[in-house]
Amino acid sequence: MARGGTRTALRNDPQLYETCADQWWQPRGVFGMLHWLAAARAALVPTAPRTGAVLVDLGCGAGLLAPHVADKGYRHIGVDRSPSALRQATEHGVQPLVGDVQAVPLAAASADCVVAGQILEHVADLRAAVAEACRILRPGGLLVLDTLAATALCRVLAIDVAERLPGIAPRGVHDPALLVDRGVLAGEAARHGVELALRGLRPSLRDLVAWSAGRRSAVRMVPMRATAVLFQAIGWKKG
Repeated sequence: MARGGTRTALRNDPQLYETCADQWWQPRGVFGMLHWLAAARAALVPTAPRTGAVLVDLGCGAGLLAPHVADKGYRHIGVDRSPSALRQATEHGVQPLVGDVQAVPLAAASADCVVAGQILEHVADLRAAVAEACRILRPGGLLVLDTLAATALCRVLAIDVAERLPGIAPRGVHDPALLVDRGVLAGEAARHGVELALRGLRPSLRDLVAWSAGRRSAVRMVPMRATAVLFQAIGWKKG
């Protein structure tokens, strides 16, 4: 893939994150929208329930969630496969852990909160990733997700359109075959003790216009009822 997110030979190619490593913390870089989503994700994370509470950030990238949860009292562990991203995450207070979200190198029931933002639509085995997120979560712990739905509308908006807009999504970052089946997601989480509530998410249109014109540095993400494109999911583990 050329620098700037112009084109990639393979969709969902992990090399993209190394090629564009210098753009993680650029608000108008190819990962710009991930900053907006990190803020929306953090809004669902409560204050740590106890001293020494652990938040595990699956697919943490360069640690974009970190500034938004820094004052909530967690030890923030970030799991990712990208060495360059983890180096940057460390600089923002994240404890780095090289690993695959489909086989997380952490003990069962070791996390008070598990977040997985914009990663489930990149994994080959959705069921394994969901099972792992639930496995490392303590009973009573919170699971927070956001991802892209396996719908024709999502393929058009999140891939065909979004990948052509600067700062929204890099070219080739998503494979339409890996978009997330909401029924499978909810069913697998329930099987492992987490009942998920889903809600849709979209950029504020007013903010998006202002951001495009250079009058805003970020765009607020606002909830909506429809979950057919971008959505969040939240649930507490039984027990």
